[in-house]
Parts: sequence; structure tokens; C-alpha cells
Amino acid sequence: MSTENTTNRSSYTEDNIKSLKWNEHIRLRPGMYIGKLGDGASYDDGIYVLLKEIIDNSVDEFASGWGNSIEVDIDFQTNRVRVRDYGRGIPLESAVDCVSKINTGAKYDSKVFYNSVGMNGVGSKAVNALSSFFRIASFRSGKMKCADFSAGDIVKDYPVEDTDMADGTCVEFIPDNSPDIFGNYSFLNEYVEKMIWNYAYLNKGLSIVYNGRKIYSRNGLLDLLNNNINEGENLYPIIHLSDGMFEYAFTHSDKVFTEEHYSFVNGQHTTQGGTHLSAFREALVKVVKDFYKKDYDPSDIRAGLVAAISIKIDQPIFESQTKTKLGSSTIKAEGNGQTIKNYVLEAVRNTLDDYLHIHTDVAEALLQKIMRNEKERKGMQNVKKLVKESAKKVSLTNRKLRDCRVHYNSKDERRLESTLFITEGDSASGSITKSRDVNTQAVFSLRGKPLNTYGETKEVVYKNEEFNLLRNALNIDEDMDNLRYNNIVIATDADVDGMHIRMLLMTFFLKFFPDLVKAGHVYILQTPLFRVRNKKQTIYCYSEQERDENLVKLGKDAEITRFKGLGEISPDEFRYFIGKDIKLDPIILNKESGVGAVLDFFMGKNTQERQNYIIDNLRYEEMQ
Repeated sequence: MSTENTTNRSSYTEDNIKSLKWNEHIRLRPGMYIGKLGDGASYDDGIYVLLKEIIDNSVDEFASGWGNSIEVDIDFQTNRVRVRDYGRGIPLESAVDCVSKINTGAKYDSKVFYNSVGMNGVGSKAVNALSSFFRIASFRSGKMKCADFSAGDIVKDYPVEDTDMADGTCVEFIPDNSPDIFGNYSFLNEYVEKMIWNYAYLNKGLSIVYNGRKIYSRNGLLDLLNNNINEGENLYPIIHLSDGMFEYAFTHSDKVFTEEHYSFVNGQHTTQGGTHLSAFREALVKVVKDFYKKDYDPSDIRAGLVAAISIKIDQPIFESQTKTKLGSSTIKAEGNGQTIKNYVLEAVRNTLDDYLHIHTDVAEALLQKIMRNEKERKGMQNVKKLVKESAKKVSLTNRKLRDCRVHYNSKDERRLESTLFITEGDSASGSITKSRDVNTQAVFSLRGKPLNTYGETKEVVYKNEEFNLLRNALNIDEDMDNLRYNNIVIATDADVDGMHIRMLLMTFFLKFFPDLVKAGHVYILQTPLFRVRNKKQTIYCYSEQERDENLVKLGKDAEITRFKGLGEISPDEFRYFIGKDIKLDPIILNKESGVGAVLDFFMGKNTQERQNYIIDNLRYEEMQ
């Protein structure tokens, strides 16, 4: 045995064993509990998981038959969140333990909380531990119990008092802005509102008052699709059906080239799908094949599909604490329960077959869509074959993609951090490549301006070498199940050429892969415009206002540097802009975005109209 091994073994003693308090462990390993931290730019950042965990508890009360109203208030200036429900209220003597003792709670008793989302006794504790301020207040039978915490440590434990407040629970918290937790973060209203709407769609009869505005859904998943599909895009009226504990709605669109899904389990938005979504995709194909009595290719049936599904099961098993993918295989947790696959197949067969027989116009429209998909697929087969062979040859010498080690479609604990930067030119990609984290950050370098894909066919885009390589890098040819990067970041200069390239890339994603954008995977990288520094301090500024404020702050000896392009920023400096303090602007789509009209105006052939608009709205600012 080597001396080195003997030394290492002898140094491993009882003194090396540490026992952490519950909140210390959460703060040390937040990824185990909330997925990732983030600054609020991404829909799956930790601050939204904290909000979701608290709302989940209130929704579980409603689902159990207690309280039909929830109030959610967020002060965007202070980031203080308040969630108030009108359920039963936590038993007063257990209120403190339920938010500060791991594995303490009522969710383990399925008789009390049937079809609950929160099953692990962790959610509210994680919120408590990761908040600089946390308050729990429970109102029950004319009595109130309240306690304040900071970073999970109790600050003040109030005695039980009389109250005239209605029964229920109120939680207030401020996510911790410490540098090693969330840092400089902010809530995005669009993400919060979308989350709350999803709760409303999945819980008919529940009213959620968000910052004074009532959000309510009468028709569940039908409302969800109506509010997410632009008028005229669906080829036939939305089919909305349910059977037992399974509800689904779907239609087809010629604006969507792959599939687009909204999937839920017990009201939880499973953004990564799971066994229930796989079951629905298989069931839809089987029932449609049986109805038309023809063995269509599954891709022909599902191309252009826009669907929403919801299932309620007993004690669901998710693949992580963030509950974004269902792992359960049966409807009931105990005994020999029916498999989710068979349950969903039976539900779709019982309802969809009858619907198509009754609504012959819808059946005909669906058939025409399938036949168009089949014709397009067969027409593309030779193109895809040639493109695939070409891509193999190019990939042998292609140095445009500098890949990373961890990918979104892996099981690595850092998968949510996987990022692809799309850059322009060798100088910009060189700076990012030298600065990046090789484990989670990849770089794809464009050669000048890419093709304007607006108005182009899928065949033309497939034959374009650059977009073909980009598509292969993302791995999204058939569907998003194997997407290799969680964050797709457009990193271009903030000049006219850079803005044009940015628009061309956005056009490509919006036209051919809009589900990537809708799922919150596409961002614009913010890089500083100015560097203000003196001998003691350096500050990077993202606007002229920041520059002017920091110029005053640093005094008369401060010097200003303006960055004209990404390539001008040294790798040593660039690492600060793509590290933990990275600033990303998400591209957010909703029904009001009017994507088709916007693309038609800015990327279409109306040259004179666009030119007049630019001239009329041009603003000149003197560069300093």
C-alpha cells in the first residue's frame, strides 16, 4: 500500500463527519430541492419554484374541498410574496413544525390529502430555508398562530391569539438575495401570471386573485388552448374530452411543425412530461389509426398537434423535488393499480372514437391534416437523407460547435444549466469559448448573417448548411424530448448588424420551432455597453443611465470604456458576464404577441412600408 493512500485513510476520522441542520443542508445543496437558483430570467428558476411550492399547498386545500379562493400578492419592488388561502388552516400546535421540520406534514396521509401534489414534506421548508424573511400564519376556529423565520432559523415565535380572521393559512416570504443563494434577482410578471393561469385551468371553481386581478377558468383545458393559440391557427375546433381522472384537449395547427404539449399531474405543470404524456401520445395514435382503419405513421398523426392533458393519481412519484416529470406507472400507489398507459388508452378510446363518429366535419379536417403530413414527410425523406449524409461529412471537420459535457437530455444534476451560445463571427465566439464553463456551456459560431427563413419551406431550411448544423446541435428534429440544451442564448453585438442577426435567428425559431420559445428555452444575452473604473473599483454598465450614475459614484478620476462588440471584451472580463451573474432577456410569447403579424412586417416583403416605419421611428443618440 502506498504511503499516500495510508495518509489519506488515516486522515479520514470521526472529525470529518458533520451533521448539518435541516436548513443548512437546503442552503448548501439547493439544487436537490428546487432544481437551480437563477435570477428570475428563466421560467424554471428557483424563485418561481418557491412560489409554486406555497401555492401548491393552498391548491391542495381547495382540491380537498376547502376554500375556493386564493390570494397571491407580489411586491415587485421589494420581492415580498404573500399567499393567503381560505382552507382549514394548519393545526395551530403544528404550524411551526410544518415549515421547519423535514418530513413533517399532513401530505403523507392520503385520506386527508387525496391526489395531492406535495408528498415529500419538503416544499415549504425549502421556501423557509431559502428566504431572508419567512412568516407562517395559521387561522383556525377563531385562533391564530404566527412565527417569523430568517434563512430557516426562527426569529420570533408568537403565542396563540384570538382572531376574527377567516380560517386558512397565510405565508409571506422574501427569497434570499445573498450572493451564494439567489443574488440579484427579480420576478417576471409574465412567468407568474402564466403559472397562476395554469392553476386556474386545472382547478375549475377556484378563484385566484393575483395582485388584485381575479383569474378564473370555467372550461379548464379548453380555455388553456384557446388562450395559447392565435385565432385562425387551429385547423378544426378544439376537441375537449374527459373520462374519469383524465382530461384532455387538442387540435392541429399548420403553424406548428412538431408537437406542442401542456401536461399536468394533480394540477402540477409537468414541463418535461413523463409517463402520462407518453401514454397519451401512444393512445392518440392508436385510436386515430383504429378510427380511420389505416396504419398511419405516428409522426403523421402528431405533427402540428397542440394538446393539453391532465391526470389525477394517488401519491404521484416525480423524478425530482421540482416535480417537472412524472415517474409513476400506476394510477393508485398501493396494490395492483391499473397502469397509467392502459388507463389513458381506455379513456381516449372511450371518448375520442365517439366524438369523431359524431363530428364528421372534425374527423374530415383531421384526416386531411394527417394526409398533408404524410405527403410532406415522404417528400422530405430524400432531402433528409442527403442532408444527413452531408452533415456527417461536414461534422468531421466542422469547428463551429464547441460542445459541453453536460446536456439537458441527460440525468446529470447540472442538466438545467446546459446552455448553447449562438454567436456571430470568430472573435465573439473566441471570447466566449475561452471564458465558458466547459461542463455546461457550448458555443455555436455563425458565419455572417444566416438565411432569412420567413416565407421559406422546410425543405429550403433543411438544405441550408448552417441551420442544418444548428438543428443537429439542438437535436430537435422530431420533437423536444431530446433537446440537448436547456438555455439557447442568442449572443450578438448590440449594433445594427447584430440586431439583424438576432432577428433572423428569432425568425428561424419562431417559424420552425415555436415550441422552443413557448417553453422558455430561448434568450438574448445582455452584455455591458460601458466599463466605468478608477484605480480601486471597476463597474460594468448595461445602459447610459447606469454609466452616468456610476461615473458620479467613482468620481472625477473615473474612466469610461465603451464596448462596441463582443469581440472587444477580453476573455478574462467575459467570464463575469456568462457566469453566475449572467444577464438574460427571455423571449416570451403569448396569444397577444401576434407573432405572425410581427414576422410578416419585419421579415416579409413589405420593404417600403418597413422602411417608412424605421424612418418615422428612428431615434439618434449621440455616442460619448
